[in-house]
Amino acid sequence: MDLAVRAGEKLSINGPWGSGKTTFLTIAGLLEEFTSGEYHLDGVDVREYRLTDLRSQVSLVSQDVVLFNDTIRNNIAFNAVGKTETQVEEASRAANVMEFVAQQAQGFDTMLTDRGQNFSGGQRQRISIARALLKDSPVLILDEATAALDNESERKVQQELALLMQGRTTLVIAHRLSTVENADRIIVLDQGRIVEMGSHRDLLAGAGLYAALHGMQFNA
Repeated sequence: MDLAVRAGEKLSINGPWGSGKTTFLTIAGLLEEFTSGEYHLDGVDVREYRLTDLRSQVSLVSQDVVLFNDTIRNNIAFNAVGKTETQVEEASRAANVMEFVAQQAQGFDTMLTDRGQNFSGGQRQRISIARALLKDSPVLILDEATAALDNESERKVQQELALLMQGRTTLVIAHRLSTVENADRIIVLDQGRIVEMGSHRDLLAGAGLYAALHGMQFNA
């Protein structure tokens, strides 16, 4: 695989199950070490950076939201160094977290149970989005961020995700191809290789793997 992603670009990674999307994401998101090849960020080999500095440049929003047995406030402010209470509230408001915080007797001090199961999937995802907004990293990775939501929750969360993506280099993995149609560029993986690349319209016209995947979803 040989790929360059431009600063500020929204790149979608697609392909069938087992094509290499997750492997690509874990390496791009600095969640896994790579043993061959090269990976540069701003023209510098990532192995020349300190890992903590690298990870401060990347935010991840996935379908498996990692939440802790702590308050809503602390779950949002997790790993956000030097952020003020005002900034926490601003991120929460932008992610529409305030909508359900206002319904809690203890507000931001409401405790989450194990993995936040006392809140709905959409609410947990909004906490995750508020966390990413607060962190304000230049690189954003969305890994099936709405896959576990019902249609109504997905529609609402997509609005917050659109705000989150503004001005950031964004890598998107989504099996629902309707969520990636507006990507600047789409790459299609198959067996660990890029087999197609282009816009949604161009790839549909090409009648290749992407068009086939799209047809299976919308003709089902």
